[in-house]
Amino acid sequence: VDLGLLASVVRAEVQVYRQPRVAFFSTGDELKGLGEPLDPGDIYDSNRYTLAAMLRQTGARVIDMGVIADDAEAVKRAFETASANADMVITSGGVSVGEADFVTRTLEELGEIGFWKIAMKPGRPLSFGKIGDACFFGLPGIPVSVMATFQIVVSPAIASLQGKQASPRLTLKARLLDNIRKTPGRTDFQRGVVEQDESGELCVRTTGMQASHILRSMSLANCFVVIPRDSGDVAAGEFVTVMPFLGT
Repeated sequence: VDLGLLASVVRAEVQVYRQPRVAFFSTGDELKGLGEPLDPGDIYDSNRYTLAAMLRQTGARVIDMGVIADDAEAVKRAFETASANADMVITSGGVSVGEADFVTRTLEELGEIGFWKIAMKPGRPLSFGKIGDACFFGLPGIPVSVMATFQIVVSPAIASLQGKQASPRLTLKARLLDNIRKTPGRTDFQRGVVEQDESGELCVRTTGMQASHILRSMSLANCFVVIPRDSGDVAAGEFVTVMPFLGT
């Protein structure tokens, strides 16, 4: 519609924002690419594929740097390359407190940390900072945490780089069909399916087990069920806030 509007007023050239360049990589010796044999303790890296797809949805120019080993020098070189070629750097994994988690330590050395850890579930060990002229998001390594933090935190930042005005995400009220267990202390983003019942009322059900390693819980869902930070358990029949996924 914007292109049609420009044509209607004979504007053949306009000033635009360029595509944000986003470099991303996973960290972890246990991560393998598709088709590689798995040794004991290894897993296939799903995060690169979900991140690449979500980044393309935003219109960003994607720079996939693959998997970086749990090695301080390797992580440092990856950061230097990424920050020299991108407006934003995203990592998945390596932001915890283990002996081989070098992402946060390397960021402290090369750049600056704005914050580390947020009161969000899933996604608590999210970190944010700057390295050179690039902003940085360190996402957790668990698959659902990666997707949740990207939708809630990273996507609005990319929109800002594209010159879009910040606006609140669409939320709806829906009647809960399942009991939800929750401990107060963090805002909970449970995965759900929102739809209309026969009377036209919006209802939402969860997608079952909500552990952050169960990627199927995101595949089946079309929304987050947002349970406030100070809330406890929520009973079926109550009305809750739902946030439709981006692109739905």
